[in-house]
Amino acid sequence: MPITKRERENSMYNTIVDKTPLIKVSTGKHEATYALDGSLMNPLEAFYATLAGCAAVFAKKSCKALGISAEGIEIACKPFAGPGGPLTLARFKTEVRFPAGFTPEQKDAVMKSIAECAVKEVVKDGASIDFQVSEV
Repeated sequence: MPITKRERENSMYNTIVDKTPLIKVSTGKHEATYALDGSLMNPLEAFYATLAGCAAVFAKKSCKALGISAEGIEIACKPFAGPGGPLTLARFKTEVRFPAGFTPEQKDAVMKSIAECAVKEVVKDGASIDFQVSEV
């Protein structure tokens, strides 16, 4: 029996599995598309991209608070698998390059802000998250 419209509306994220290699996840306002054939990011790659995007959000917020432009800040991220293989995350490295003109104090403030990325905090708290899967 398909999920009803009301059940979908009570969920934040919804997807319907079909025979294509695409996975479309929608919310009330947006849709994200992933792929299993390499044509787009798969969900795990998108998760790592979300960590990189979160770093950029916090860099922009910090620069706004400092009254300076964030333009030109480069952020490079790389996940490192744990002993359990590619599906385990042991380390996530974020490297930041600043354009000319940033003072050491401004760089420090931006770096501290990036370290407080909300997505990273959810990952760090992961062991205490109650993940539930149920049939409806």
